[in-house]
Amino acid sequence: MEMDLIATGALLIGLEIVLGIDNILLISILTDRLPPDKRTKARYLGLGFALGARCVLLLGASYMVQLSKPVIAGLSWKSIILIGGGGFLLFKAVKEIHHVVESRLDEHGSPNAVRPTLSAIILQIILLDMVFSIDSVITAVGLTDNLIVIYTAVVVSFVVVLAFSGLIAGFVQRHPTLKILALSFLITIGITLVIEGFGAHVPKGYIYLPMGFALAVELIQMRFTHNQSKRETAPPKPTKASN
Repeated sequence: MEMDLIATGALLIGLEIVLGIDNILLISILTDRLPPDKRTKARYLGLGFALGARCVLLLGASYMVQLSKPVIAGLSWKSIILIGGGGFLLFKAVKEIHHVVESRLDEHGSPNAVRPTLSAIILQIILLDMVFSIDSVITAVGLTDNLIVIYTAVVVSFVVVLAFSGLIAGFVQRHPTLKILALSFLITIGITLVIEGFGAHVPKGYIYLPMGFALAVELIQMRFTHNQSKRETAPPKPTKASN
């Protein structure tokens, strides 16, 4: 019995960390619209409030399962939330791609557009994380009814996400091509949420494996470009004088 709980806990931690990848990408994109001195604060506040919201959802875990029951036109509340959240994620990702591609950069190196307030960014992080969390909580409750195991998985994954969010967000913000790739990932995730909202199951491996491959190719390309620029700017090696 103990080994079963440990195995379930490990599975839930992995699930929450994979979900955290979406959150890190989302947060890095949203906070990029803020001045540099406010980005870290927005990231920590957004993740902190999102963790609190997820814990509150877990308190009503038995009610969360009922969200899967059809209520309107064959759609459940879970489906409606996934469709709405996926649609909003699509809107945000496409809008941010437009800003990155078409807008000029300001003095902070970010797209020169109307800057949202800190509270608006935090609210968007919380709302979109709630969409991800509902699916995660329902899956977690389906795996085990032990709330201690579920809470432990949520907290451990949160610590991992928090530890790496700054590094990943900064890396994405410094490389425009990687930012476009991250926004493309969010479009894919948004489409997946809408599809699952209409009742079709999309295996996560079909999404994250191509994402990982595309990311690996982009990182290799960035490394090649970096090495190429170093070779071009390096001073020529002195040649030995002939006798």
